[in-house]
Amino acid sequence: MSKKIAITLGDPGGIGPDICVLMVKKYIKKYHIVITDPDLLIHSAKKLNKKLYINKLKNIGDAPKSGECLVNVLPIKLNKKNKPGYMNPDNASFVIRAIETAATGCLNCNFHSMVTGPISKSILNKGGFKISGHTELLAKLCNSNSIMMLMNDRLKVTLQTIHIPLQKVSKQITKKNIIEKIKIINNDLINRFGLRKPKILVCGLNPHAGEEGILGNEEIRIIKPAIDSLRKLGINIDGPVPADTAFIAKFVKEYDVIHTMYHDQGLPVIKYDDFSKTTNVTLGLPIIRVSVDHGTATDLVGKGNVDISSFVQALKVARDISKSAS
Repeated sequence: MSKKIAITLGDPGGIGPDICVLMVKKYIKKYHIVITDPDLLIHSAKKLNKKLYINKLKNIGDAPKSGECLVNVLPIKLNKKNKPGYMNPDNASFVIRAIETAATGCLNCNFHSMVTGPISKSILNKGGFKISGHTELLAKLCNSNSIMMLMNDRLKVTLQTIHIPLQKVSKQITKKNIIEKIKIINNDLINRFGLRKPKILVCGLNPHAGEEGILGNEEIRIIKPAIDSLRKLGINIDGPVPADTAFIAKFVKEYDVIHTMYHDQGLPVIKYDDFSKTTNVTLGLPIIRVSVDHGTATDLVGKGNVDISSFVQALKVARDISKSAS
């Protein structure tokens, strides 16, 4: 049997429960363990008029069952009754508990990997949890550094900084931070993706990569010295290059990953390239975590016309990484 993958559905008022129900017939397998309140799936199935059977696991280590339209659920209870399409801050701790249960299960080897549905950072903060995203929360739970990597069949994009205001980005661009993160990227591409000697391309921070210092000197003072140090460690790395040309076909074909300096420098490109097949993989953790790369889509809840391809792809990526990391 394939190794068990924990699935969390994100905010209960979002599209996560509907996606799970729509995936059950064809894509949810025996080794997929959904951590949620079973009533969420039952209500979603009724709304969408889909057949669904639930096997409730009493304990995290219980053996799952197989069957047509059957989903194995490790139950956790909602705080407040869910209203589909409405995200309630009172259920923030339910969302966090699901993520913590999956992560702890991975750390304790009850699960081999975890796949996460979309959360709302603002709702979690209103509910009393001061976090800026899954990536940062999992880093804290695992006591590790974490790096966001977005990937599809053509591209892999990593981020030096993640969920911080643009005005704070330059303060986080240091030689030490760049070296630390690219060493993690290189290591995970080798050990989790099976690349013998990954080729990494690094973007500059400023327009035209600073234009030799005219438009900013972080490239000269920080980024290039970091790249030179990484080369001495045997890492196959080039840059810094202007971000506006980093994603031309030549570079996409030549490099295994393109490392960008901030969130909106790299993510718009990969989402435009193939949004429905793009997934988010967290590097640097002692566990395997993959996520969909879309939001809670509350406007689509209950309508049955949601695109499930990102969640399907996330499950595939988690399974493939699990095999590579075996």
